[in-house]
Amino acid sequence: MNLENKVDVRGTLMNVYTEGDGDITIVFLSGSGVTCPVLEYKPVYRRMSKKYRIAVIEKAGYGFSGSMTEPRTVENLVAADREALRKAGLEPPYVLAAHSYSGFETVYWANTFPDEVSAVLGMDMGVPELAVRQSEEITEEKRLKQLDRQSGLLKKIAKGGFLAKLIKNKTENVSGLMTGDELTDGEKQVYRRLFYKNIANREYYEESRLMTENAKKAADTGALKCPCCFFISDMRTLSKNLSWRNFGQDFAEKSGGEIHLSDKGHMMYAVIPDEMSETFDRFLQANLKQNSAE
Repeated sequence: MNLENKVDVRGTLMNVYTEGDGDITIVFLSGSGVTCPVLEYKPVYRRMSKKYRIAVIEKAGYGFSGSMTEPRTVENLVAADREALRKAGLEPPYVLAAHSYSGFETVYWANTFPDEVSAVLGMDMGVPELAVRQSEEITEEKRLKQLDRQSGLLKKIAKGGFLAKLIKNKTENVSGLMTGDELTDGEKQVYRRLFYKNIANREYYEESRLMTENAKKAADTGALKCPCCFFISDMRTLSKNLSWRNFGQDFAEKSGGEIHLSDKGHMMYAVIPDEMSETFDRFLQANLKQNSAE
């Protein structure tokens, strides 16, 4: 399994892994700080690649990709995604499968370039309105101080040693992939190597720093207008007054989306991949066929 397929995008080499040869292309977009997307989302995409063509974009600073060459604004992130796919030989329309932070990219992309996105699959994706509302509850000064503390901790973890071993089930193995059977032993070695190589990358810091700004830009485009299916967890937020699940449900309802609530955590793709892949397959078969018929 060759995990690397790099294309030159805006001065950096971005990895775009592809698998399967179906007529529908599903593009997996990663959450911020996911150190190896090409392996992180394997539990779901390896099941779906039996029927669909899948692509996993590793943004600058992620996985096997090179370093960033431009600010991590949502406009730049989406522009790089679009260019990477085309240079990898994948033309739209796409189905966007989004996890966490990439929900901002997905909403902005789908609403700004509607002809390029035929559907959205939410893998506990972040919704812009939550981040915007959170900025009203927690000042940017306080949030950035928290981010600086987190960045300092990640730099210590990146060095390995006792601290890294002590909290590995909350860092390296937070999704459970390192102790599960979804990855081969060789893939686990690659996963571990890239985790410690990438975990303190400045790209993650910059994306988090611009979170509120990017969320506002995505929120300004409104609800999704394309068919969409959401898995939504009950993850905690930075504010005790704001509910991840409630905001996710509200956005899904405004978008006319199909909703599936889960108690399997934010990395549910590693816990219930059969349920997710089968649900997404049924959704796509029903909605994209129907749209084609119309």
